[in-house]
Amino acid sequence: MKKRFLKYFIMCTAVIFFMSQAANASSYDVPVWSSQNNKINENALNTDSVNVNTVAMSGETLDSSEAVTNNPLNLTCGGAILIEQNTGRVLYDYNMHEKLRPASVTKVMTILLIMEALDSGRISLTDKVPCSENASNMGGSQIWLDTTEELTVDEMLKAICVVSANDCTVAMAEYLEGSEQAFVEKMNQRAKELGMNDTTFKNCHGIDEDGHLTSPYDIAIMSRELLKNHPQITNYTTIYMNSLRGGKSELVNTNKLVRNYEGCTGLKTGSTSVALFNLSASATRNGLSLIAVIMKGETSAIRFAEARQLLDYGFNNYQYKELGKANDVVGIANIGKGLKSSVEAVLSNDAGVAIKKSNDTNITQNVEIYNNISAPVTKGQKVGELTFNLDGNEIAKVDLIANEDVPKYSFFTMTKKVFENWFTLLRNY
Repeated sequence: MKKRFLKYFIMCTAVIFFMSQAANASSYDVPVWSSQNNKINENALNTDSVNVNTVAMSGETLDSSEAVTNNPLNLTCGGAILIEQNTGRVLYDYNMHEKLRPASVTKVMTILLIMEALDSGRISLTDKVPCSENASNMGGSQIWLDTTEELTVDEMLKAICVVSANDCTVAMAEYLEGSEQAFVEKMNQRAKELGMNDTTFKNCHGIDEDGHLTSPYDIAIMSRELLKNHPQITNYTTIYMNSLRGGKSELVNTNKLVRNYEGCTGLKTGSTSVALFNLSASATRNGLSLIAVIMKGETSAIRFAEARQLLDYGFNNYQYKELGKANDVVGIANIGKGLKSSVEAVLSNDAGVAIKKSNDTNITQNVEIYNNISAPVTKGQKVGELTFNLDGNEIAKVDLIANEDVPKYSFFTMTKKVFENWFTLLRNY
C-alpha cells in the first residue's frame, strides 16, 4: 500500500510540474475560424436584403435602407409604414416621419408601460384598480367606470385593448404613477429611450390636444417593442368579442381585422374628428410577423383597406428566414491560462432575416472567434461574432458567447485539482 501511495504521489507531483510548465509556455495565437464556404441553401431569396437585422431597441433605428418609398400601392392616407417585426426592417415607407395626431393609437405606449410594470413585478393582473373622478369623466371611448367600483388590471387591459376605454386608461395611469401627468412624463421618457424622435405625448389616451403628435415610424417602433418583448399582450389584442362586469358590459373590438384578416395579432385603432382614422395593425403568417401603420385615413374603411394592402404586400413579397437558434454551438474558442483550454462558442440569441421571395441563391456565414482570449472567462461572455452575407452584403450579425465559465489557471487551483483527482484514484483502491 505504501509503495502504491508513493507511486501516485510521484505521479501527481510530476503532473503538477509539467502542467505548470505547459501553462507558462501557453500560446495566445488562437486562429480565427472562418467558414466562408459554409452555405445555407435558400429558395426564393433576393439580394435586396441588406442590413435587415437592424433593431429598434434602446434608441436604435429601424432599418429603412431597402424600403419601398415611391408609394406603388397608391395609399391615400397621411402617412404609412410596413415593418417586419423580428428584425425591424422597413418594407414600405409612405411619409413615415410625418408628424400627425395619433388619437387612441397613443394607447400602444400606455399598454407598453403597463406590460413593463407587470413584467417587473410592480403590479399584478389581479390588483384592484380604483377609478378617480378624473378618470370617470374622460368621455370618448369608455366603459362608464364609476368612482365606487374597482376593476382588476386584467379587466382594465381588456377594456383598453378591445374597446379603447379612455376611463380605464387614465385609471391605470394614475394607479401606476400617481397622476396622469406623471404617467405622461414616463411615456415621453420611454419614447426617447426607444428613439421615437417624432413623438411628443401630451396625454395617455389620445384625445386631441395641441402638440400631441407622433409619426407612422414611431408608432411602428413602440408597436414592435410591445409585440416583440411582451407577446402575451396578444391575449387581449386578438379578442373580438368579450364582456366585463359579469357579462353586463359587452366588448367588441374596434379593430375589425382581428375578425377577418388571417393571422391578425392586433394591435390598436384610433380616431377623432381632427386626427381622422389611424391604425397599427399586426399579423403573423408562416413565421413572418408584420406591423402596418396607417395614419390620417379619410374614413374608417380606408384605414382598414390600406392596412390590408400593406400587410398583403408584405406577405406576398417577403418571407422570414431563420438562421440560427440561441445556444446553437457554432465553434470552439481557445482559452489561454485557464483550467480548461477551450470553451464552446454559442449563439447569444435567435438570428433571422426578412428576405424577398425571388430567385434561388445562397446565404453564406462567416464565423469569427477572437484571438488572445485569456481566463477567467464567464458564461455569456462574448468570444466572437457570426455574420451572414447574401451576395457579399451583410444581412445579419449575432454575438457568439461562451457557454460555461473557465476559471483562471494558478498553481494553487491546479494543485487543488490534481490532488482532488489523486484522492479520487486512491479511494478506488
